Amino acid sequence: MNTLSSIIYMIWFLSEILLHRILRGGAPDDKKKKDKGSLVYIWIIILISINVAVYVSYQTRFPILQQGSLMNYIGLSVILAGMILRFYAIASLGRLFTVVVTIRKDHRIKKDGIYGVLRHPSYAGSLLSFLGFGLSLNNWVGLIIAFVPVLVAFIYRMDIEEKVLTEQFGSEYTDYIQHTRRILPFIY
Repeated sequence: MNTLSSIIYMIWFLSEILLHRILRGGAPDDKKKKDKGSLVYIWIIILISINVAVYVSYQTRFPILQQGSLMNYIGLSVILAGMILRFYAIASLGRLFTVVVTIRKDHRIKKDGIYGVLRHPSYAGSLLSFLGFGLSLNNWVGLIIAFVPVLVAFIYRMDIEEKVLTEQFGSEYTDYIQHTRRILPFIY
């Protein structure tokens, strides 16, 4: 692992810890504890997946590209693109964004900007970063281990979140679902 990789991985990881600490939600009027433990589940999956992916990538040889440094830089660029998308989505949602599934007082469905295309652009950005991490390892098996379990955990979380939002907003949210995709424009 080179210095640039270490720096980008550290910034990415620390930014997620910081988000987790700062954006928990918590006003007295908020409807909290709706995530059914999914945040803890995601963190466990992330920690296991990343560590196993790194270990497997160093123990096996299934290169994505023969030119490993090029793949590393591509992966690091994808991590950064994912971080930018995630932070943009968080900034766009403003005070309504929390890392735990929470319905804020005066909560409303955001339907403009990036939220006019994707229902979960923050998760899309995060998943893009995990894809980039897997790519930066330049190992097909490492990529699958770094990305697929995290994707499954995020889908579980999105299911919970969408159920809570449907219960809160009813047909307004189900109509919104009909006009947007979860994390991949025009596809999913």
